[in-house]
Amino acid sequence: MSDKKTPGGLPSNAIIEEHIDDALSSRYLAYALSTITMRALPDVRDGLKPVHRRILYAMRQLKLNPEGAHKKCARIVGDVMGQYHPHGDQSIYDALVKLSQSFSARYPLVDGQGNFGNIDGDSAAAMRYTEAKMTSAGVALLAGIDEDSVDFVATYNEEDEEPQVLPAGFPNLLANGSTGIAVGMATSIPSHNVAEICDAALHLIKTPKARIETLMQYIKGPDLPTGGIIVESKESMLDAYSTGKGGFKVRARWNVEDTGRGTYQIVVTEIPYQVQKSRLIEKLAELIENKKVPWLADVRDESAEDVRIVLEPKSKNIEAELLMESLFKLSQLENRVSLNMNVLDSTRTPRVMNLREVIQSFLDHRRVVLQRRSKQRLSKIEDRMEVLAGYRIAYLNIDEVIRIIRFEDDPKKELMKAFKLTERQADAILNMRLRALNKLQEIEIQAEYDKLDAEKKEIQSLLKSDKKQWASIAEEMKAIKETYSQKTELGARRTTFADEPNIEIDLATAFITKEPVTVVLSSKGWIRAMKGKVDDISSLKFKEGDSAAFVVPAETTDKIILFGSNGKFYTIGADKLPGGRGNGEPVRLMIDLQDDHVPVGLFVHDENRELLVGSSDGYGFRVAEKDIIASTRGGKQVLNVKGDCEAVRCVAVSGDKVAMIGENRKILVYDIDELPVMTRGKGVRLQKYKDGGLADLTTFSSSDGLTYVDSAGRTNAVKDWHLLEGKRAGAGRMAPRGFSRSNAFTPDKRLS
Repeated sequence: MSDKKTPGGLPSNAIIEEHIDDALSSRYLAYALSTITMRALPDVRDGLKPVHRRILYAMRQLKLNPEGAHKKCARIVGDVMGQYHPHGDQSIYDALVKLSQSFSARYPLVDGQGNFGNIDGDSAAAMRYTEAKMTSAGVALLAGIDEDSVDFVATYNEEDEEPQVLPAGFPNLLANGSTGIAVGMATSIPSHNVAEICDAALHLIKTPKARIETLMQYIKGPDLPTGGIIVESKESMLDAYSTGKGGFKVRARWNVEDTGRGTYQIVVTEIPYQVQKSRLIEKLAELIENKKVPWLADVRDESAEDVRIVLEPKSKNIEAELLMESLFKLSQLENRVSLNMNVLDSTRTPRVMNLREVIQSFLDHRRVVLQRRSKQRLSKIEDRMEVLAGYRIAYLNIDEVIRIIRFEDDPKKELMKAFKLTERQADAILNMRLRALNKLQEIEIQAEYDKLDAEKKEIQSLLKSDKKQWASIAEEMKAIKETYSQKTELGARRTTFADEPNIEIDLATAFITKEPVTVVLSSKGWIRAMKGKVDDISSLKFKEGDSAAFVVPAETTDKIILFGSNGKFYTIGADKLPGGRGNGEPVRLMIDLQDDHVPVGLFVHDENRELLVGSSDGYGFRVAEKDIIASTRGGKQVLNVKGDCEAVRCVAVSGDKVAMIGENRKILVYDIDELPVMTRGKGVRLQKYKDGGLADLTTFSSSDGLTYVDSAGRTNAVKDWHLLEGKRAGAGRMAPRGFSRSNAFTPDKRLS
């Protein structure tokens, strides 16, 4: 048996018994914590994940500064992998590429040379072909790292050290954002404008308890690398920044170009963030091919360095705004950028922060960096002043110093004893060169001492005063703002804001040319749409033995509603109806109306209207017209009928009274409010019959009185209609003398 022991003192080949639940939970927890802290979530202080931090630190070690030359990415990746990041070289290279892409990072930290991919989604060239160096933003993140500003930890092989966090002289988390998926949590932070971040930070320094609403006066919202237009409401954005969770609706930026003779084309110049241009164009082409946007004729990609997507409408009559609204609904020309500010705080604990907490954490980190750098500088000053003080003593006693050095056996000990020097001062005097012993050098040493003494007092004053520390940080913020001012090309805001247009668009009718038509349904069920308005019905031609059952004026953008004797409502688009040159087509080819049922109503849909439906057995109810639209050709069941019972009438509710007549010629009138509003059912009893059933019903206003139309088309008033009033479900009274023998208030069954 081997004598090797594990760290726990057990033999290396020992068998340890452990319950599988405990083993799985402990190992999964370790994996989850590693993923959260070492891969997926950025640190709130420098806004970087470990791989990005290691890339920048390795580039600094290689002296890849902005003023220097580029070096092969393979060299950078190799150093990162060999010294700091023991993972795959491709994952490191992918992270390096993301830091350099101007369409991925708002303020690139790496300056790439070569093919680093494009907005079409093409990948970068192999790392052996590309070169890189840091940008000024990347250098700012590392500024002061050699001045004991941050803690260092041992690398994975314990051969070297790496920074636990960068000094972060640049507000990288909000400026460039971050995305990542961990175990059970994720982060998604869009980029913002640096000048606006600095303004908010300066306000927070002055007012530490500033409200999110106040900070949003400076930070208007995300500033995305690819531009675009944010159409999110201010209330929604405030809620997102207050809770740390939310999202922003981003639309492409577009304009209209006149192509002459009244025609135009739409040019898209900016697309939403993280949308691949090539995939977007493929999707638009699919919409054209599948005829989901029938008024879009063509899409072309005319992009060079800038985005230029040309959309060509089929007709000059279609409104550009309406066409774009439809494309926003159907394609990634409108995209949603999520906000989930889940980050690691200064204790490496993951939590969701709001906007103020993120900015405050960055400022607190900058204060810690300032204090640590100041203390290190103070230590160096005191060390140097100690040496200079020894030099001054030596100059004042130069002859004795020379004698001790020449003749004493232990000059160091004698110097310390004679002039009360420290060991460090004695060593410094003994290491002096002879040529330094001149008057000019003495003056320089005294001047250096005085200068360091003044700096020491200034640093001590800084470390004792919170006010001075925050003033120093404020100056840093002003300097960053000046560097990335919105007047500069890099600092200028790219994403703008606009209110979402209040355009209610129905994709089913948006691109239909609005024209008047007359819908004709014959007694045998043939339907057609005549162009224009037909006033003379007698001029209509039908097949032999057929005649007009319903003649309805409409427009091509209308929805035509057919009510069947089976109690179902069917919806037909007026633009889908056959033309009026022939006899039309059987309506049963468009809807699933059974052969044993017939149309009993045809009208144009009005969602603000209320209908009254009734069945032959005297039951019915009111129904809101917005609730009867059928999405399929099978129709929507509203009035339930069984056996020999059928739906016989559908009228629009107009007025405060309802009147009905049975096949027994008895009329009953009562208040319309006695009928309930339902969406589906058999309804309530309208009128009671001993023989027969319901023949017709209508509604009217008590101020106008009850009328009926006779066979000659004349409108007649029913005298003393008050005598016909009763309670719902009553039998009613016989119709007055002269009432229509057809037992109908109107011979035309159209909805009026």
